[in-house]
Amino acid sequence: MELIRQNEQVLLPQRKMNWQSRPEWFFNREHTDTYEQWYEGPYKRAEVWQKKVITDLVKSDSRIQELLEFGCGTGRFTRWWKEIGIDAIGGDISPLMLSQAKDLFDGDLAMADSHFMPFKDNTFDCVAFITTFEYYQDPIRVIQEAARVARHGIVMGMMNRNSPKYFRRRIQQAFGKNPFYVTAHFYTPQNLIRIIDKALAGRQYKVSWSCTGLPKWFPVQQWSVPYGDFFGLHIQFLDTDHE
Repeated sequence: MELIRQNEQVLLPQRKMNWQSRPEWFFNREHTDTYEQWYEGPYKRAEVWQKKVITDLVKSDSRIQELLEFGCGTGRFTRWWKEIGIDAIGGDISPLMLSQAKDLFDGDLAMADSHFMPFKDNTFDCVAFITTFEYYQDPIRVIQEAARVARHGIVMGMMNRNSPKYFRRRIQQAFGKNPFYVTAHFYTPQNLIRIIDKALAGRQYKVSWSCTGLPKWFPVQQWSVPYGDFFGLHIQFLDTDHE
């Protein structure tokens, strides 16, 4: 196993690792080391609107004062929540991503699998998944775990299948140019809601969503039409037996 050394200190190993019986890009330092640069570069404008969508959804429920963000990666969104008045901790399964998050985020972090969250029932007001839910092979299990840990709801932000960029990404993959979405499953708001309904059968909740990721020249940048490169979705629990 190859070790990377810097200033005579042994850092995390450069290795590829399987999760859910398949290799994932977030276990490869070649990709994880450039993750933050991607957000600071061509993705900067998109991030602004993604945060606007997520803010509107989360702030619709005043009960949400603190949350757990799973699949937090380098903590890009995890360290942002405090800007909108929400305390957050992060969780991720990738040690390579968390090794960066611990230097960028001053809160608590947990290395764990989102299918088996290491927290007691009703620990947090909310559980968040930002551009990570696409990678779960058992999304129903993950939603049920989030619903167990969260008192008031779940918020998700993800790439939208109803977008021209979806087809561009698949073409890039066919030519070996885009490793980040090879194992990703892209959702639309409608087919994600069908999965939510299966996962939360018997519970009372309401779902709201909004899309962004529209061209710069488009007259609006956020709307309740299921088209755009990104959508945010909020599941608000209405039952009281989990208070």
